[in-house]
Amino acid sequence: MKPVISAAFIWALLTGTAVAESNRIDQIRPDAPELAAHGPHAIGVRTVEVVNPDQIDILSVQTGQALPRYDRALTLEVWYPAALAENEDQGSSYEVFLRDGKTQVELQGKAVRDAPPLTTGGSWPLVLISHGYPGNRFLMSHLGENLATKGYVTVSIDHTDSTYRDKAAFGSTLVNRPRDVSFVLSEISRFAVEEGHFLAGIVDTSKTGLIGYSMGGYGAIITAGGGVTGKSIDYDWGAPARTLSAHQAGSESHEAQVDPRIKAVVPIAPWGMTRGFWDAQGLAGMRIPAFFMAGNQDEVSGYEDGVRAIFEQSINAERYLLTFDHAGHNAAAPIPAPVESWQPVENLEFAPFRHYADPVWDTLRMNNIAQHFVTAFFGKHLKSDAGLADYLKLVIDPKDGVHALNDDGTPKPEHSYWKGFAEGTARGLTLHHRIPGRN
Repeated sequence: MKPVISAAFIWALLTGTAVAESNRIDQIRPDAPELAAHGPHAIGVRTVEVVNPDQIDILSVQTGQALPRYDRALTLEVWYPAALAENEDQGSSYEVFLRDGKTQVELQGKAVRDAPPLTTGGSWPLVLISHGYPGNRFLMSHLGENLATKGYVTVSIDHTDSTYRDKAAFGSTLVNRPRDVSFVLSEISRFAVEEGHFLAGIVDTSKTGLIGYSMGGYGAIITAGGGVTGKSIDYDWGAPARTLSAHQAGSESHEAQVDPRIKAVVPIAPWGMTRGFWDAQGLAGMRIPAFFMAGNQDEVSGYEDGVRAIFEQSINAERYLLTFDHAGHNAAAPIPAPVESWQPVENLEFAPFRHYADPVWDTLRMNNIAQHFVTAFFGKHLKSDAGLADYLKLVIDPKDGVHALNDDGTPKPEHSYWKGFAEGTARGLTLHHRIPGRN
């Protein structure tokens, strides 16, 4: 009899080497926009555990009873400029779980695990990263590493009850997202002055940015001053016992959460508008600069009545909206789908690949575009780099721009194509800009 060889076994043999060398989060395509390129710094990475004491245990709330309390544990991945020895190899791997919460895979990146921090460059602005529901702290690790090479300390949060491994009732996500962000900011501020801590003296939390995807984008809006509607507090599928009222627009509790150290936010596909969590009154509370990103076919957060409506109604914030034409909810944020995610799994009705990928756009391409614009936006608002601000002064649709360069690459007077993009490479994108009091 001939031996029977399973398709999975053949796939493993054929792709074993590719898997070991793939799943990179640090790739830059040849056609990537200019600012996607890595910065001058070698980078390190460390995993940090923190505990927020005496928090409301949303999962254990019982109607009519006192709100239960617990100590809420959070895991952080921290990237930072590092001081490596001459000719020291860069790069390390990350052991992460796929969307199914069971399959463990290896990602490859530029950071060196536990590398000594660079202490001769002064202190760096802080960027916090908040994943979707469900997600994990590695879902946007391409941004964590990329920004760290450019002189930022980046901290990505595993939001308890909202990761692939511990996904629980949605109410915990609704209530805890902005609270997790506030607590982590306070912890990093404490580490910045704690003698002997690896972050001591290298991070400036008075210049903090926040990147949030999907439910992380929802949390970013609250952190930036947007308050939720009264009706969203009482949804029977939402947060129990009116615990969401702490984030209600106009409430003292919500106003108290607005932290002046957070200077700019990047909400990517922020959730909630189509489900009644936002209205014009609540969004008017946003008053720090925001750079929204979205696909105009977003099947989760919506576009015209979703992300774009949030953008238009945030009238008191300077804001941008970068739109990926024909892209869905996965626009820009997730890392490229790990090779192992292409295979079906038992506990999902779809291959995990679908959680990361877009049907139209290449994920790496979108990652590079996101890296470019986040670099410009945070460079403007966290580093006061006027030169980077020029990368945001664009015609709305690049097809309306004129590409005219001299032989040496300098622009001619009539040149108006998107700065940092080679001719034709901004196709499929638009960028809208609003300034309070002007439009």
